[in-house]
This record gives sequence, C-alpha cells and structure tokens, in this order.
Amino acid sequence: MRKLVKLELWDIVPFKDHPFKVERDESFKELLESIKDNGLLEPLLVRPTEEGRYELISGHRRKLALELLGYKEAECYVEELTDDEATIKMVDSNIILPSEKAFAYKMKLEAIKHQGKKNKLLHKVCRSYQPVELVKQIMILEKKLEGHKINWTNTWIIKISRWCL
Repeated sequence: MRKLVKLELWDIVPFKDHPFKVERDESFKELLESIKDNGLLEPLLVRPTEEGRYELISGHRRKLALELLGYKEAECYVEELTDDEATIKMVDSNIILPSEKAFAYKMKLEAIKHQGKKNKLLHKVCRSYQPVELVKQIMILEKKLEGHKINWTNTWIIKISRWCL
C-alpha cells in the first residue's frame, strides 16, 4: 500500500548500491528551474528502513535539486517493499545511460531471480538490446569498473547470452 506524506529531506537516505549517477547537466539545470518555478510536481518514492528513516527508491535528482534550492522537506510516496521489490522499482524508474543499463539489469536480474520471475525480465532485456549490443554494453561497464575488484562480467555475458539466444 502506498501513502503520500511530507518527509524531512535529512531523513531520506540514498538507495543502497544505487548504480546511477546524478549528473549536473543541462537537464538537471532545467529540473532546478522547474522546481523553483512550480515546486515538486512528482513526489519521491521511498520505503521505511529498520532504523526509522526512509530509503530513496526513485527521485535522486529531484532530492538533490530540492536540497540545492534550500527545501527542508518533500512530498513522498511511502511504500512497504522488500529488497528485491525496491531494486526492481529503482531500476524501472530511472532513465539511465546505456553504459549503466548492463549493471542495472544485472541488479534487477538478481532481484527477480529471488522472486522467480526471471522470464519476464529476460524478455525485456533481450528486446532492449541485440545480444551483441548487450555484450558491448557489459564490456563498457567492465572497463569503467576496472580497479574496483568487480569481476562478474564474464559470467553474466554467458548467462545473458544463453537466455537471449
């Protein structure tokens, strides 16, 4: 069940292992102007934490914009979500760069695997990219992660290739 409430921004923590960057590019400047002129049009999506705070699922750019504009609180949808449900919503709600998609879909695949819904996601992943393009995106991501001691790429290339072909 989802409810709309006003929360203090300091009480909202980032999503654990959030794979997307908040770029302060031209579209971010437009978001700042929009919030300055119109206020927050789309509430943030959060879930309660065990510590009594809230974890941000969707709205990292909006939250940063609000903070930069001096806001102390924001309208938020609060939803009770498992870790897997939160991961799936976080991936689905973010507009992401192609280089971030491979890592995000890996997170989502893991979450869906726990829920037994693998086939729906795999069809979406396979429709999003031709297998060769998907492998290219994974390799781009691996290059960006060099030196971070993360080596899941070869295993995932094999798994995704088998699922998509």
